[in-house]
Order: sequence, then structure tokens, then C-alpha cells
Amino acid sequence: MAFDIDMIQKVYQAMPGRVDAARKLVGKPLTLAEKILYAHLWDGTPTRVFERGKDYVDFAPDRVACQDATAQMALLQFMHAGKPKVAVPTTVHCDHLIQAKVGAEKDLKRANETSNEVFDFLGSVSNKYGIGFWKPGAGIIHQVVLENYAFPGGMMIGTDSHTVNAGGLGMVAIGVGGADAVDVMAGMAWELKFPKLIGVKLTGKLSGWTAPKDVILKVADILTVKGGTGAIIEYFGEGATSMSCTGKGTICNMGAEVGATTSTFGYDDSMDRYLRATGRADVADAAKAVAPYLTADPEVYANPEAYFDQVIEIDLNTLEPHLNGPFTPDLATPISKMSEAARENDWPLKVEVGLIGSCTNSSYEDISRAASLAKQVAEKNLKTKADFTITPGSEQVRYTIERDGFIDTFNNIGATVFANACGPCIGMWDRYGDKAAQGPRNTIVHSFNRNFAKRADGNPNTLAFVGSPELVTAIAIAGRLDFNPLTDTLINEDGQEVRLDEPRGYELPPEGFAVEDAGFVAPMADGSGVEVIVAEDSERLQLLEPFEPIRPESLQGMKLLIKAFGKCTTDHISMAGPWLRFRGHLDNIANNTLIGAVNAFNKKTNFVKNQLTGEYGGVPDTQRAYKAKGIKTLVVGDHNYGEGSSREHAAMQPRHLGVAAVLVKSFARIHETNLKKQGMLALTFANEADYDKIQEDDTFNFVDIDAFAPDKPLTIEVVHADGSTDTIIANHSYNNTQIQWFREGSALNLIKKENA
Repeated sequence: MAFDIDMIQKVYQAMPGRVDAARKLVGKPLTLAEKILYAHLWDGTPTRVFERGKDYVDFAPDRVACQDATAQMALLQFMHAGKPKVAVPTTVHCDHLIQAKVGAEKDLKRANETSNEVFDFLGSVSNKYGIGFWKPGAGIIHQVVLENYAFPGGMMIGTDSHTVNAGGLGMVAIGVGGADAVDVMAGMAWELKFPKLIGVKLTGKLSGWTAPKDVILKVADILTVKGGTGAIIEYFGEGATSMSCTGKGTICNMGAEVGATTSTFGYDDSMDRYLRATGRADVADAAKAVAPYLTADPEVYANPEAYFDQVIEIDLNTLEPHLNGPFTPDLATPISKMSEAARENDWPLKVEVGLIGSCTNSSYEDISRAASLAKQVAEKNLKTKADFTITPGSEQVRYTIERDGFIDTFNNIGATVFANACGPCIGMWDRYGDKAAQGPRNTIVHSFNRNFAKRADGNPNTLAFVGSPELVTAIAIAGRLDFNPLTDTLINEDGQEVRLDEPRGYELPPEGFAVEDAGFVAPMADGSGVEVIVAEDSERLQLLEPFEPIRPESLQGMKLLIKAFGKCTTDHISMAGPWLRFRGHLDNIANNTLIGAVNAFNKKTNFVKNQLTGEYGGVPDTQRAYKAKGIKTLVVGDHNYGEGSSREHAAMQPRHLGVAAVLVKSFARIHETNLKKQGMLALTFANEADYDKIQEDDTFNFVDIDAFAPDKPLTIEVVHADGSTDTIIANHSYNNTQIQWFREGSALNLIKKENA
């Protein structure tokens, strides 16, 4: 029987009535996304129509999932909420703190030794508050969720941007910061601006070397890293229904890379097959009973332009395998054009490492297709030219592929199988030791989702390209970035010219999934007696103190901390990799605040001017100097500021150090919300050209902050070093509740006040 089957059945019982009511209100057929949204309103049955991209709406998600790196801060906040138990099914997954270095067994053993304090904390908090706990080695949160918790038509939130992976099983699954998760865990409404809708029609059918990954790589090319912001992407068409459930998950997973709120697919036979294969026949039967409510109304897919804000059409019959990168997931190159593109851009053609797996591409189908290519190395007397690694997504997948001989196949070509964890995908890869910053210029290919500079290995000179597992495997065998397996041949150890056969695999294991210990620990029925201990001298964990409200008078005479130049992701604001060990200790992790952001005035990282001394130094050190003097500061940024991970540390760290406001050309959705939740000002230039007016020694006065109100821009007086001034108009998207967060100091402070 599935986890939380009673909850799932209640969702399906309520869904027809709520969807029918919404359809009547809207007065036209509904997309799948609209059905799920209207079926999960906090107030129950819909009574009004919401305007896409404008109206803030209160929702009631069905469940919450947290990964260990973000769960620490989320649970530290939840401990202040005054609740004895979580209000909705919630899980914690230990997947981020396992460093890939030698191989699965040794790496997992080392993680359990070095991070036992954090794992024990997460386990005890989970036990106390009724949270399901997945041990280190159990798998990556998104793969485990897909295998155990995702269900068609459901709504969930998770403290990781790739929570959207569950859209492959027909959910509306949304990445959020920990403060949002606390709202839902505490039994409160969760607020989201009603999304716009992008429809992607998939015609034809995937075949040969083209994989589901290539669909989202093409979509990223079309939409760019910010083209999906504020929207749900809904896939449909014959190409969608012919695709596996896990293939759909891959596509939804990388929707985070175009800024989409989430992505989803309508319920179909592939989802039914996957549910039954993963031991959830009861969910499949329940879904089948309400199947028409788990996909869009037929009229929508027949005439999508009338129902979506934007429609994209992709012909899978002609879609080529792609490689996206380097340094951004939306720079797409069809494999037939890679040779030309690499030479034009002087990308190193030699591939040092090929890496497959991660939450994006670690299904049985992915691994089996890659294994079919690895098997050809021996059969065709080839030798793998690049290093090759595999990261299974869950213990269930790992155990099954070992049983079916795939791990032996990979071992036979000299591959390394890492632990069931995020590993290299999030920078937990000990490739260079402490020499990463001085690493050589080199090329790697992987089947992960992100490829920002330094993301995988900490080396700013590593060019990372994203592709499907089968294409990555083929390129690793060839050892060249410009290898096109559709047309190119290889020279084997006998000097013969050979060609790789097309990859073959299985949608699901022919002998079924198997596992001895999946890694799940159920919480006690009554955890009230569980004591959660955090040592006062711990370097890894720190109990939280409430943030003090930012007073209007402190927004006068503010200093500029940094004017960030170009792309500034959450990796730039709060790096992962070795810094993950401090995710539960706000003051310690604050020492990496904005150290990856490029200073617009000198094009250097972690090197900004201290206006108090005139000297240059690291961003955190400079900010701590301002804090010591009681001076609030402002951060200025470019477009899509805060893209990438959902990590709320990127908001909490600046807040902790004394940053009061962030003024940018545009925000990524999750980061903007995280700033609001922590009681900060998240503002955008009314005139983007005003970005150029900001000078290094500027002081800022918020002229009309006392009149802070919805739909009313704020006026900022910018005082330059020579005494001259500029006036900048700053837009914002705060509603009355969010303004109350600001006035109380944070959303959590308001929760505590309401629960007092």
C-alpha cells in the first residue's frame, strides 16, 4: 500500500466537485494545471476566478518534502512555530551531504562520520514532529518522491527547486524556501501568485539517440533561463503520451532551469504503469476512477492557443540530441552543430569526465539505456577515453540495476559508481581537493540539470555541458565533445572503424523493482518526549533567534554592499559544495554571502569597497563591518537575480548580516519570495537604465517607506560621493500580508505572533 493513501483518496473525492465548480466559474474548459490549482484552494470549493500572473492565491498543498541541506534551516524555523506536529505529510531526505570522492561505500561511510551531528539532528526533529525520515544513502529526494509519494493531480511543495520533478507523475509540485514549507507544515495557507500557463505540444515520437532530456534542452533554448518565470508549463500531445513516466520527470525536473513555477503532464498509461511498478496499485486504481480530472479537458489540447498564454510545438520526429552549455543551461547546441560551435568558441574538445545520474536522469530506463552503450565497449573492443561516473537516484534503483547486471557492465569499462546522493550535481565532488580554484581549463559532460561556473567541481575553468545519459555515455567513450554518435565512427583497439549502435533500454525493470532496505524511518506516533539537542559550541548547527524588524529610520543613509554584474544565481549568493556543512549554522554559512557575485566596478569576486575605511575586502567581512556600526545596506543586481536553487540561505544570510534591501532588474520567483519571507525589501527598477546610475560610494535614502503599500512604488534617493543625487523609482510586488511580514521582521515572526 502507498504512503498516505487516505490523504490521496480524500484529494480524489474532493477533486470532481471543485473542478466542476471552477469550470463553471471560468466559463470554459480547463487545463490540467488549472484543475489542480482550483482543486487545492485553501478555502475549498472555488468561488471566484483568479487572474493569471496577478492575483495572489492561498493554497492547501497535500504534502511537503525537504532535503537535508535546506531541511536544517526549515526545521530550525518550524521549531519556533509552536506546533506539536506537522499538519500535512512531510518527509526529510539526506542526500546533499554525501561527498563523491572514491565510491559509494567509502563515501557514504565518510559522510556518516563527518555529518552525523546533522543527520542525528534531522532524525530527532523528524521523530519529534511526525516527519518521515530517509537515511543517508536512501536516495535523492526527487527520485524518492517520484517512487513513493508523487500522485497524479496532487499538489506538493519542497525545499528544493527541483521538487518540480514530481510533475512527471502529473502533480503540481513547486520548489520553495524553508519559510514557505514552515507555513504548510504549521497548518497554514501557502500563498502563490496564480501562474500563467505555457503549453508545449509534443508531436511525433522519440526514437534512436533522442531522449526526453533533449525535449527540455530544446525548451530551454526557446524560453531561456527566465522565459518560464511565473508560469506553469504543461506538456501534451502524442509525443507526451508515448513517453515514459520517468522521462516526463526528467523534463519537469529541468523546468526549474527556465524559471518555471513548475511543469506537469496529464495522467496517462505510462503513469499507471509506473505507479503499479513501484508498489502503488491502490493509487493507480484511485486515479483511474477520476482520470478525466487528471488531465486537461479535450478542447484545451485540441485548440491550445485559446487556453494557454504561450504555446510551443516540438516535433520529436526531427528533434536532435542536444548539449547545453557551458556555464548556463539554456545555451543549446544540436549534436550535429557541436563540432562547429566548439571550434568557434574555442571549447576544449577533449572530454575529461562523463557523469550520469542525479535527480534529473537516474531512472531504471536512463541507466539501462546507458548500460547498453557501455556493454558495446567490450563487444566492439573499444576503450573508454574519458573518466565515467554513475550516481544512482535511489537505493531501489541501485539495488535493481545491480541485480540486473548493469553495475557490473559499468565496472567493466572502469566506471565509478557513487553513492545514491546528489554528489557532483550540487558540487559535492572532491575532484581537485583544495586545488579547485586553480584547476585547469577543461571540458566535462553530464546528465545533470545545472552547469553554472564552479557548480560541479569548484573549478571556474571547467566547461560543463548538459546532455542525456545516453549521449553523455557515448561522448565519454569517445572522449571528444564533438563526437556525434549518429554519424561518427570510432577506432577500436584493433584499429578497426566501428560505430556505436543506438541505445536500447527498458521503461521499467522486466523483473520488477527490488530493494532490501529502502532507507525509510517512520516517526514515532507520539514524539512529544523526543528531545532535540543542539550543542552551543556546534559549528554545524545553531538555534535561530528571531529577526528584528527593519525600521524605517534604518533605511536612511544606507550603504551599497555590492552592485552585482551579470548572472547572479543562488550559487553566487550562497555557494554549495564544501559550504553545505554549515547549512544549519546561520552565522557560519553567512561567511560565504555573495562571495561568488561579480562586482560591477572591478569585475572581481568577493572584493568590494568598504565605504567606512575606503579599503577593499571580502563581501561578508565588509558587511560585518557595516553591521557593527548599525548601518543597513543595499544589494543591486541584474536580470533574473537569484535564479537556480530554492536555498533560502541566499536570503537569510544577507538578512542576518544586515542587508535590508535588494534592488534588481528582475527576480527569479523563489528568491523574491524568500527575501519577502525574511522581512527584507525585494525591489525592481522601474527603469532598468537606473542600474547604471548606481556608483560605488553611493548612499541610499528610502524617502517614502512610511507609505509602503501594495501597487505603490517606492522612491529611493541616491546620494553620490560628490553630493549629487539621483531619484530612483523602485517597483515591488508586495501585498498586504507580505508587507506585514516586513513590518513584523519576518513571516515566521508573524506565525509565532498568531499562534501565541
